[in-house]
Amino acid sequence: MSEAGPLPYGTADTSFLAAGGESGITRLVTDFYRIMEDHEGAACVRRLYPDDLREPSARLAAFLCGWLGGPRRYAERYGGINIPHFHTRWPVGEAERDAWLECMALAIGKQGYTHEFSSYLLAQLQIPAERIVRAQHACPHGS
Repeated sequence: MSEAGPLPYGTADTSFLAAGGESGITRLVTDFYRIMEDHEGAACVRRLYPDDLREPSARLAAFLCGWLGGPRRYAERYGGINIPHFHTRWPVGEAERDAWLECMALAIGKQGYTHEFSSYLLAQLQIPAERIVRAQHACPHGS
């Protein structure tokens, strides 16, 4: 009988646990928005957010919690969401996508995650980021 190894990321709650659970996700989101605030290259995406980042922070943390296999906090608090369609209310192009992903990559780098999980997480985040940009062509700026 062979021993089963750990479940791969994306299975059950392995990604949620690798991110440090809810407190780890909150730290990631806090670092992400702090980086976005200070990073010169993020001005194009930062301008899409309100001055007060508490609500976007709460929403992103709630979303990531469920998206990574933990409790479905976003659905509990805000209902369902179609990420690409939700973002058509803002002009999100390649520059904004790239700036968002760069800020997230820098925030991920501050978390002390394993290299494997860091790479996995950033690769997974690139998928909805690309879908958001594609949705802009189908329904630009919430039309």
